Amino acid sequence: MSDEHVKVWRTLHLKFTLPGADSEQLSSAMRSAAPFFQMFGNAHFRLLQNADDPTKFIQVIEYETHEAFELNRQSLASDMRFQTYIAAWRAMLPGALEIDVYQEV
Repeated sequence: MSDEHVKVWRTLHLKFTLPGADSEQLSSAMRSAAPFFQMFGNAHFRLLQNADDPTKFIQVIEYETHEAFELNRQSLASDMRFQTYIAAWRAMLPGALEIDVYQEV
C-alpha cells in the first residue's frame, strides 16, 4: 500500500491560559474547528480544564490523516482553514497558544 493510502492517528494539543474563561465561547471555538479536522476523516475533540488552576486549558484533538499528508505538516500550517482557526483562537486568547502534535509509539 502506498503512503498516500496509509492512515495514521495524531493527537494535537492546544495549550492556553484564559483568565475569566467563558465556557460557551470556548465550546463555540471548538465546534468551529470540527469541519476542518473532519476533512481528514475521523476526529475527536475534548476540552480539558486544569483542576488546580481553572485558567489553564488544553484542547485535545485526535485525528486520522493520510501518512503522506502528515509527512508534510507545512501543508497543514499553510492551509487557510487552519490559519483561520488558529487566528480565531489567538484573537480570543490574551497569551500564548502552545501547539504540540503527538503520535503513538
